[in-house]
Amino acid sequence: MSNFPGSLLILNGKSAGDDMLREAIHLLRSEGMDIQVRVTWEKGDAERYVAEAIALGVETVIAGGGDGTINEVASALVHCESDHTPVLGILPLGTANDFATSAGIPETLDKALQLAIVGKAVPIDIAEVNDKTCFINMATGGFGTRITTETPEKLKAALGGVSYIIHGLMRMDTLKPDRCEIKGEDFHWQGDALVIGMGNGRQAGGGQQLCPDALINDGLLQLRIFTGDEILPALFTTLTQPEDNPHIIDGKSAWFEVSAPHDITFNLDGEPLTGQHFSINILPGALKCRLPPDCPLLR
Repeated sequence: MSNFPGSLLILNGKSAGDDMLREAIHLLRSEGMDIQVRVTWEKGDAERYVAEAIALGVETVIAGGGDGTINEVASALVHCESDHTPVLGILPLGTANDFATSAGIPETLDKALQLAIVGKAVPIDIAEVNDKTCFINMATGGFGTRITTETPEKLKAALGGVSYIIHGLMRMDTLKPDRCEIKGEDFHWQGDALVIGMGNGRQAGGGQQLCPDALINDGLLQLRIFTGDEILPALFTTLTQPEDNPHIIDGKSAWFEVSAPHDITFNLDGEPLTGQHFSINILPGALKCRLPPDCPLLR
């Protein structure tokens, strides 16, 4: 066990008091594993801790938290300037854990930690918006974005992923589409969108499969647009196939351009970005991540 390389766990502050996690870390340390822990308190902490991890020469940086924490750590790894970038490990501790669930990361702490430390590292893609902000899982726009960003923290803590659906039903009075134009490779659409899902991963909003065919190592983003009055499939599981539903538009491309005559907001794995123009590009194989050998997101 002592031969395993060092790891640094970047832990979301909300999970700092998790006694089971503390016990799991102590157990692994007693078995000879070198695991250091840093706790985030404010935006920018993950970037500083990644820089520290590189200086320490650790092999793996583990993101402990939800989709936002995973994305923040992944983005810092992609943007770091180093000849030896650590591998990303994932410890799902958030409310929805959409990316970790899609990737088949174990739910139990001990198995997830073991995978994060000694699992096989594989190259994966990440998406970059306007040459700056990244997302590892999904960018969502429209009504779904308003729901996920407005759902109260207490409701999420009590009910988990289903809280997004409940809050969505409570806010149906705010239902209105966003007029926009979306271009990609061999793709062009213009109209009113209720929900836009642009996925490197497959699900968002607490388990909604917005981009069910997305892969994280194919160099492409999957796009799904819900138009017209079809908001319910965005809140629940879609009951009909896209080819049978004229209100669902699908596309795939290594890049997308989104333009709107008014401000619209995209949720980038928990990070809201508002504007009238978005340039989204996939960065193929931008980082390495420790994933299960049967990970559904790998081709």
